[in-house]
Amino acid sequence: MKVERFLTGIISTNCYLAINEETKQTVVIDPAASSPKLMGYIEEEGLKIEAILLTHGHFDHIMGIDGFLKKYDVPVYVHEDDREMMEDPKLNQSSTYTAGYTFSGAESIRDGQTLHLAGYDFEVFHTPGHTPGCCCFYVRTEGVLFSGDTLFANSVGRTDFPGSSTEALIRSIREKLLPLPDETRVYPGHMGETAIGHERKHNPYI
Repeated sequence: MKVERFLTGIISTNCYLAINEETKQTVVIDPAASSPKLMGYIEEEGLKIEAILLTHGHFDHIMGIDGFLKKYDVPVYVHEDDREMMEDPKLNQSSTYTAGYTFSGAESIRDGQTLHLAGYDFEVFHTPGHTPGCCCFYVRTEGVLFSGDTLFANSVGRTDFPGSSTEALIRSIREKLLPLPDETRVYPGHMGETAIGHERKHNPYI
């Protein structure tokens, strides 16, 4: 799997392309915007978009959905506990930072579910804390974790939003993420990538 990162949206959210280099099949994770640079790369590389995965429903991870769907007729997946947030501009914070944005066409996913996309198995880890429906996507065969705003390099997601819980966030990380192999590459929603082994030893929050 080849992972390409693009900074998108008004607060520099990491949008990832998880690419099967053999088939060009690609999964989009957290499109904050459908920027010309991002869309141009997809076009130039001849990538075949298969799905959009959302780690949670905050505006800075979802506002590029419509731009993608205008060009690619693909499913959008979000955890069932964040569907309400997706459809409410106050809950997803978009009315605070923009004119407001909602999306109601996402398909619900649940903890323990496996999505078979682009030739890979994306395991769904429900990791509530930052939002009620926060989740991470783990591709076991590639040693890759897309952690959204649950786990960052030397940090963790904010818990000062409606529906957030510091206790739930720390429990999610300790129970779902830290048991993964040390070498697991972590691709977070903001800032640079890290590894599970590094976070287990050096993250001051956990």
